[in-house]
Amino acid sequence: DFTTTQRGFMIEKKTSAVDKLVFRIREKQAIKLPIKLSKPSTPLSSTLLLAYGFLAAIFLGTLLLILPFASKTGQVTSPINALFTSTSAVCVTGLAVVDTGTYWSGFGQVVILTMIQIGGFGFLTGTTLLLFAIGGKFGLKERLVLTEQSGAEEIGGALAVVLKIAAFSLLIELIGVLIFYFRWLATGDANVSLWTAVFHAISAFNNSGMDLFGNFKGMIVYQNDAIILLTTAFLIIAGSTGYLVVADMIRARRFYRFSLDTKLVLTTTAILLAFGTFFYLVVEFTNPATLGPMPFLQKLNVAFFQSVSPRTAGFAAVDIAGLRQASIFFTMLLMFIGGASGSTAGGVKVNTIGILSVTALSLAKGRTHVSAFGRQLTSQTVYRAVTLFLLYLLVVSVVALCLSLVEDYPFDSILFETFSALGTVGLTVGITPALTIPGKLIITIAMFIGRLGPLALMAFLVHRQQPEELEYPHDSVRLG
Repeated sequence: DFTTTQRGFMIEKKTSAVDKLVFRIREKQAIKLPIKLSKPSTPLSSTLLLAYGFLAAIFLGTLLLILPFASKTGQVTSPINALFTSTSAVCVTGLAVVDTGTYWSGFGQVVILTMIQIGGFGFLTGTTLLLFAIGGKFGLKERLVLTEQSGAEEIGGALAVVLKIAAFSLLIELIGVLIFYFRWLATGDANVSLWTAVFHAISAFNNSGMDLFGNFKGMIVYQNDAIILLTTAFLIIAGSTGYLVVADMIRARRFYRFSLDTKLVLTTTAILLAFGTFFYLVVEFTNPATLGPMPFLQKLNVAFFQSVSPRTAGFAAVDIAGLRQASIFFTMLLMFIGGASGSTAGGVKVNTIGILSVTALSLAKGRTHVSAFGRQLTSQTVYRAVTLFLLYLLVVSVVALCLSLVEDYPFDSILFETFSALGTVGLTVGITPALTIPGKLIITIAMFIGRLGPLALMAFLVHRQQPEELEYPHDSVRLG
């Protein structure tokens, strides 16, 4: 509240449900005039600012990749291929219309890796760290953005959280670089270098799925190297779990002390990893195109890796096109789910699936409230999870329909490509390089929506949330 006295008038701003400008004339009755005051920054506007930052990064990456010296042949890359690649890198998807290792020059690869790091770490977070390093100042609007993106509970702690996220990310990536480099030195692999180790570690942690191994082979060339596969899986899990979950684990140290969000993320992730490994091992055990020719321990290792990667990373240790139909459908489900909220992962998020699962369990037990691990979830949280789940399915349907209108491929291949793009995964059954220009544009839009869509939806729902002041008469609707 503030009061200003000037020329016999006293002006007050009342912070009530309806803002009013009050003129008080000395020794006279107050005159109240309702006026519309500007609203402060909201989570929705902060998310739009983040979207603008991603668009700017995509545009800059596109311009750089078009340049002749971005390709190894010195030719100018077509704008649509440059746009597709830049969007895939910034949105850490990993889908590629040209092979990353053989088509792009060293300059082009540096641009792509920079876009991956920007996209995974968060455009505004990276910008904030740069401003912080040079002594920049932050206003309330910037701090609101930081608080929303970093998960800090208070505005004042956002910068500290961002710095910790940076340290966490760089530490995990450095561990990956060292393991990859010294492993490749020990095996005498002449096709890799320190740059390959850096690129692969950053790509894996940020759940991008792009690699420099050449000819779209991905991790197939290392399907018999347990150290490379397990290290890659570790980086993927660390990136798709996120800093906040790891920080809560370090702070609490015991499972019963973890927050409900951390418990849901860890429990859902563990179930998906265990069931995914079992599923791929059983279904693909005798498939000659995938796990069939491998010894048992290698089958187990590759099956585990395949249960990790489809939830957002996009690396493949087997030929995806060679999977059986049941495995392809199961892979779509994993791509749909994705990783944890606030991480480098995409998808509808394991948090959402966890909430929907405990909701179903609570209803099955006849409970009137949704609870898990001794904590009760608010109805707003459940409603948001249901809304996100349904709208995500709607977007999948629309993108798949549009893609089927412009591409002449089997619908299961089109649906797989749709899930991969919206889940920011990067796996493909082989149709990505052969997409038409309209198809590439549709997938490009899908990758952008998949990266920022869930966040924008949650910001919108939070912005529109209003306290329930009244209830309508209750009635029932038949189900089942």
